[in-house]
Parts: sequence; C-alpha cells; structure tokens
Amino acid sequence: MKNKSAFLLALAVIGPGLVVMFADTDAGSVIVAAQSGAIWGYKLLILQFILMPILFMAQELTVRLGLVTQKGHGELIREKFGKIWAWLSISTLLISCVGAIISEFSGMAGVGMMIGISPWVTMLLIIGFLIVIAWTGSYLFIERIAIALGAFELIFLLVAWMAHPSLREMTDSLATMPYKNTDFLYLMAGNIGAVIMPWMIFYQQSAVVDKGLKIKHLKAARIDTAIGAVIAQLVMAAVLVTTAATIGKTHPNMPLNTVHQITYALTPFLGSTVGKLFFAMGMMGASLVAAIVVSLTAAWGLGEVTGYKRSLEHKPHEAPWFYSIYTLTLIAGGIVVASGKINLVNLNVGVEVMNALLLPIVLGFLFLLARKALPENFKLKGLYAFFVGIVLAITAIFGLMGGLFGIF
Repeated sequence: MKNKSAFLLALAVIGPGLVVMFADTDAGSVIVAAQSGAIWGYKLLILQFILMPILFMAQELTVRLGLVTQKGHGELIREKFGKIWAWLSISTLLISCVGAIISEFSGMAGVGMMIGISPWVTMLLIIGFLIVIAWTGSYLFIERIAIALGAFELIFLLVAWMAHPSLREMTDSLATMPYKNTDFLYLMAGNIGAVIMPWMIFYQQSAVVDKGLKIKHLKAARIDTAIGAVIAQLVMAAVLVTTAATIGKTHPNMPLNTVHQITYALTPFLGSTVGKLFFAMGMMGASLVAAIVVSLTAAWGLGEVTGYKRSLEHKPHEAPWFYSIYTLTLIAGGIVVASGKINLVNLNVGVEVMNALLLPIVLGFLFLLARKALPENFKLKGLYAFFVGIVLAITAIFGLMGGLFGIF
C-alpha cells in the first residue's frame, strides 16, 4: 500500500520537469542537432551525452530552490542580491526568451511552408491557439497540453533507429575532433546553448511553485527532472544521428539552409509523404511546447521582479499584466517570423549560441542561490557543491569561448 501511495504521489508531481525538457528540445535545438549531423557527422554526438547529467544538475537546483523557498528565480535574486542584479538577470532572461520565441515560430513557419501554408497564416493560427489555452486554462491544463504536444518529439527516436547508424563510424569520429576549427567550435557552443537555456531555469522554478508542490515532493520532482533530461538528450542525439547517417553521408559537410531540408534525412526510411508528416509532427510538438514555456517564463520572470500578479490560477482580469506580457511576447515573435526576411536555420543556430554566451551569468546566479538562499539541510554544500561549481563553470566557459571563437 505504501508503494502504491508513493507511485501515485510521483505521478501527481511529474510534469514541470517533463514540460521544460520537452521545451528544451525545441525547434532551435532540433535544427542545431540536425546541422551538427549534416556538417560534422557523429563528431558532436558524444557532447549530447556529456550534457545529459549537466542538464539534470542545473535543473535539479532550480527544483530545490523553488520547492524549499516557494519563490521564483528572479524573486530570489532580487531578495538576496538586490534589484540591480535582479534586473540584470531578467535582462538575460528576456533576451533569451525573445530569441527563443522567434526560434519556435520559425520552426513552425518552416513546417507550414513545407506544406504550402504562408507564414502569416501559420502565425495567426498558432498564436490564436496559444492565447486561448493560456487565457482559459489552469496550470495543470497547460501542463497536460504541453506534455501531449511534446510527446510527438519521440518520433525522432524511431527514425534514428531506422537509420541504422554505424557504431564504428561513431567511435572513429571521437579520434578526429577538429577542436581548432572555428566553425566546429561555433556549433559546439550552439549545442551547449541548445541544452541549458536561461528560460529553462526560470520556468521550472516558477512552475513547481505555481503547481503547488512542496518540500515533501522534492524526491519525485527530481525523478521528473531526471527522466526529462534523459529524454531531451536522447531526442537531440536522435536528430543528430539521423542527419549524420543520411545527409551527412550523401552530402558531407553541406550545411542546411532551410528547415525543409531536414526532411531529406527522414524520407529514405519513411517515404516522402510519411517522412514529411513525421517531421511536421515532431517539429510542431517541439515548437508548440517551447512557445508555451518561453512565453510563460517571460511573464513570470518580469512579475517576479516588478511584483505584479503572475499565476495561471488567476483569471485574466485578476492578473492583466501577466496575461498581457504572455500575449505580447507571442505577437512580437509572430510578426518577426512572418516578415520572411530571415534565414531560419542560421537564426536558430545563432539563438542557441547566444544562449551559450549568457551561461556565465545564468549559471553563476543559480550556483550562488543554491549556496545562499536555502536552509542548511537543503543547501548546496561540501564536495558536491565543489563538484557542481566546477562542472557549471566549465560548461559556461566552454559555451562562452566556443561562441566567441566561432563569431570572431
């Protein structure tokens, strides 16, 4: 009976971790992984698995901070370090959110163009859908919608298995890493930025509070986060493997210039029609769940610093600023993408590199809060604190240096 109760508790808690990890493998991440496989084959595959525990490590700290303090990330920074540092942190969040929402919408616009729908029509339909579900639902309703949409990303795992990748080619690629190549470093930074994003940290900490989770849910919330981290990186690896085994072989070192080109990696195994359908489902699922998460994060984050009401449990007339920021974020991103004046693939890679450049600020605040904002029995301390600090510092430095070398 005790085991049954524990299982039911875990099911009730699971959600924020899965949602944020499904959002992690968003349109930008899928495109970066596809670009990596198309240009460099399997050379960046090992990075996906190295990042798996690092992703869990960072997000577990957000869960711990949220459940123990019952406060959002921006609110804690304001409380512990003051308004100036809080606004600096929120600035990195907003930059990341703007880039991310454009990235998500660009993925959906690419899918729309693939089947003959103009970007303006796609944006109107998507934005209308996202506004309706947020303005009329609760947190739990949004969470269930997001998990259902995100599940479509698992299609990429099936396609990677059907591609029958060569294990020998994977291992051989480890011996020939082009670490001095600036293009390789740029994509490496893009992959790091595609996995650990500023808005993920803000979102999950706010989400566990908005869902009403408490300290007693910490163990189940960690499991939720661990499962999500594994799924997220397996999806990234699957996309990379699929393009490396197809486009990477038939047109080695050829960069992708359109979202549509990624379907060429699927059609040898699924046929043209089914391949396009599966890609559309996977990309739309990834983009929609990320668009929900990013827009909510922007509205939550600003509310944590300014103090306005910021919960999906409030009706729109009770929290007008929260719903207005959410809606304006969607509309602004939709207008930029529908203008049709940007290269969608280059844009997405650039957004993920930008995320990598912001990591020193984001991970620095996360580590300091885990050391300062928690009571003694939950505080990050001892050898584990030293290990986490070293890992997060190395991740931030690699992302920063890789991005700077690639740009300059």
